[in-house]
Amino acid sequence: MRAARTSAAPAGAYVEVEDLRRVFDVSKPWLNRLIEREPRQSLKAVDGVGFAIPRGETFALVGESGSGKSTVARMVVGLLPPSAGEVRISGVSMTDPRQEAARRRLRARIQMIFQDPYASMNPRWRVGSIIAEPIRAFNLIQGEGAIRARVGELLRLVGLHPDDARKYPHEFSGGQRQRIAIARALASQAEFLVGDEPTSALDVSVQAQILNLMRDLQDRFGLTYLFISHNLAVVRHMATRIGVMYLGRLVEVGPKAGIFASPRHPYTRMLLDAVPDLAHIGRARTPVSGEIPNPIDPPPGCTFNPRCPHANDRCRSEVPALLDGVACHAVEEGRLPS
Repeated sequence: MRAARTSAAPAGAYVEVEDLRRVFDVSKPWLNRLIEREPRQSLKAVDGVGFAIPRGETFALVGESGSGKSTVARMVVGLLPPSAGEVRISGVSMTDPRQEAARRRLRARIQMIFQDPYASMNPRWRVGSIIAEPIRAFNLIQGEGAIRARVGELLRLVGLHPDDARKYPHEFSGGQRQRIAIARALASQAEFLVGDEPTSALDVSVQAQILNLMRDLQDRFGLTYLFISHNLAVVRHMATRIGVMYLGRLVEVGPKAGIFASPRHPYTRMLLDAVPDLAHIGRARTPVSGEIPNPIDPPPGCTFNPRCPHANDRCRSEVPALLDGVACHAVEEGRLPS
């Protein structure tokens, strides 16, 4: 039985994602399948995900590696076509071929900040050229002098010096390179930024600096963020609302305060129990046990049931719908202790 379609995004949201799905064909080559008499195999990386992000807010997707967070991010910005579902940004469909012209006009306002800033930059280009690339690509400023001045402004904005434009990426630390990546994203006058684990490769002290910079820029320019992370401490600092993903599905969605104060889904509780908290020393904790199942052959019913201490026969046979922000039979039936 398929889970019910996630609720549609409310009218007026800047980013609207409805029933987003992505299936990958992971079959062996045709000749191997013929010889070994094996059928085609598919992997449901994302299965019916839906959420909305109002302008100026941050929606965070959290979950373990392999839960489908980065796949969602790439579909939202258009780097990966969805198998089904809809993404609308500022009212423009990212999939409807009839809106191609509107999508081209919108493209400059959507940017992505990747996990590894060094891998996302051309090591043979100077920083000035890297930051100026969106300005030239979208024809935003005329004249080399004006472009150089704008690059200098952007470097100052992210805490670097205009003279850094003459250097190469390898001359900077990881945190400085991520600042350069943020400056490049802002160069196109972006309104919507997708951060795919943007601080996970950095030291903890540098993470805090980059997160504070992103918050300051959001307050200053009214930016809207989709923030991807497995680190709940980072999410607590950044998010307005949180979506918890497990094996391609959203299992809980809600405001940050509610998720952290009273998590409802057993998986969310397990994730939070794994976060060190000095205020709860001595409290009984349930460690995150087991691993995400093979997504090519997921368990029937609720895919979390092999790891869930509250699973019953219904959980092992019926996929829970996302009702009132949580997809869990135990919550629906009142079996989960508060």
